[in-house]
Amino acid sequence: MSETMPDSALITALIAMLGGAIRVSTPFMFVALGECLTEKSGRINLGLEGSLVLGAMVAYAGSFLTGNPWAGVFFAGCAGLVLGALHGFICKLPKVNDIAIGIAFMSFGTGLAFFFGKPYIQPQAPKLEAIHLGDWTGDPRLAQALEVNPLFFVGVALAVFMWWAFRNTRWGLVVRMTGDSAAAAKAMGVSVDLVRFIATAIGGFMAGIGGAFLSLYYPGSWNQGLSSGQGLMAVALVIFARWGPLRCILAALLFGAAGALGPSLQSVGISQGYYFFNAAPYILTLLIMIASARSKVAAREAPGELSITK
Repeated sequence: MSETMPDSALITALIAMLGGAIRVSTPFMFVALGECLTEKSGRINLGLEGSLVLGAMVAYAGSFLTGNPWAGVFFAGCAGLVLGALHGFICKLPKVNDIAIGIAFMSFGTGLAFFFGKPYIQPQAPKLEAIHLGDWTGDPRLAQALEVNPLFFVGVALAVFMWWAFRNTRWGLVVRMTGDSAAAAKAMGVSVDLVRFIATAIGGFMAGIGGAFLSLYYPGSWNQGLSSGQGLMAVALVIFARWGPLRCILAALLFGAAGALGPSLQSVGISQGYYFFNAAPYILTLLIMIASARSKVAAREAPGELSITK
C-alpha cells in the first residue's frame, strides 16, 4: 500500500496540473495574442494589463446586468478595444514613448476598473459554462480536469488564424512589413500609423476577452486583486514565443502549468512551500526575460521597429 500511494498522488497531481494549465493559460493566451499582433506592427503595449483588469470588471458587470455571460464577454472586448484605440491614437503623436504610455494606460485601466467595479464585488453574476470533455472516462478527477471553457478553444482557433493570416494574407504581410521597417511600408504606400492603430485596438480587444475569462469562469469573481500581473507577464510570454501565434499557445500552457503547480501539489496534501510554488509564474517570467535578453534567436525574430531592438 505504501508503494502505491506515491504513484497515486503523482497521477492526481499531474491530472490537477493538466486541468489547471488549461484554465490558467486561457487569459495568458488572449493577452499574449493581442500583444503579439501589436508588436508585429512595431509597437509595444504594456497597457494590456489595464485592458485585462477593466475587461474583467466590465464582463462581470455586463453579465450581472444582462443575465447573459456572453454579453459580458463582448462588453469586455469592447472595453479593451477602447483602451487599445486610445493607446494607439496617443502613440502616433510626435515624440511619444510607447512604453511610457503603456504604463500610464495600465494604471488608468486598473483605476477605472477599481472605481466602477466596487458595486459588483458582492453580487453574483451568471458565469460561463464549461464543456465537459472527460465524462466518458468514468474518472471524476480526469473529468474535472477536462472541463474546458469554450474561450480556450476560441483562443486556439484565433492563434491558428493569426498564424495563417500573417503568412498568407495581404493584411498579414502589411502588419509584418510595418513592424519590420516603417520606411519600407511608407514606400509601398502603407499608412504606418493606421496599421499600428488598428493592431493596437484589436490587441486591446483580445486582452479584454482574457479579462472576461478571469471574472466569469476562473477564478470566477470580480475583485481588485484578480489579475496578479498577468498582462505584464504576457509581454515576456510573447518574447519567449518569438512573436509566433502558435508558439504563444505553448508558452501560455507553460505559464498556466506554472500557475497551477501550487494548487496541484496542495490537492495531494503537499502544503510545505505552497507560497513558493505559487510564485512559479513570476520566477518563470524573470528567467525568460533574462534568457531572452541573451538570445540571438529572439533578437533576429523580433520586429525591427520595436524599441527593444534599437
